[in-house]
Amino acid sequence: MPVVQLSNRLKTLADMLSETESVADVGCDHGYVSIYLVQQGRVKKAYAMDVRKGPLCRAQEHIRECGLDNYIEARLSDGVSALSAFEATSLICAGMGGRLMKRILEEGKDKLKGMEQLILQPQSDIALFRHFLGENGYRINHEEMVWEDGKYYPMMRAVPVRAEDDIPGHTEEPSAVDFTLAEKFGGLLLRQHHPVLQRYLTESVKQQEVLLHTLEIQGVQSDKGRSRMENIRAEIADMHTALANMEGEEQ
Repeated sequence: MPVVQLSNRLKTLADMLSETESVADVGCDHGYVSIYLVQQGRVKKAYAMDVRKGPLCRAQEHIRECGLDNYIEARLSDGVSALSAFEATSLICAGMGGRLMKRILEEGKDKLKGMEQLILQPQSDIALFRHFLGENGYRINHEEMVWEDGKYYPMMRAVPVRAEDDIPGHTEEPSAVDFTLAEKFGGLLLRQHHPVLQRYLTESVKQQEVLLHTLEIQGVQSDKGRSRMENIRAEIADMHTALANMEGEEQ
């Protein structure tokens, strides 16, 4: 039986899943994450789901090659549309834009009832997506960030908010971080002064400063151009603040 070897990004994502009975892997691509979780004994049942027929067929082939047909079910599905409520105890959704993931969670909210955890890796609009989670009854209790193939990949585990989370001593999250910075860059990543986040912020500051300098040299005069420059300055300031906070915690 072939043993699946995941990339660092996918392994980190899969390993964020806490012990659970079953998982729905939305946007499963070739099905490797589902196969890995079953082979590792992390889940008893997996639903490998994708909206595209091509990748789903390849996922089915890989599942069959690994002899896991009885443990992994491949389903053609737009988001979680092909999943029944309470059919899976956890969800993995990765490799797509934050707005698309937001739509998937909004449209599938009835299917998510009773789920213990959501493992999420949005590719864009990450601050918007974190805000959406907070506004819809979830809190992030674990975050990671991976650099792979020239890209940065933030990922998070979100769990339903419980009544006892508001009781002092029951929350799993450390002391507060500025809310805006937490949504932009990840509150737990900031608190942990995560080295990959530090690298991302340092590189981003340099890139944004070069862009700002270029615009200043060009003497931008339009309202749109000036607004863009102000946004860049604000972004640079936020990144400097985040870096300063992280460096302060290390001392």
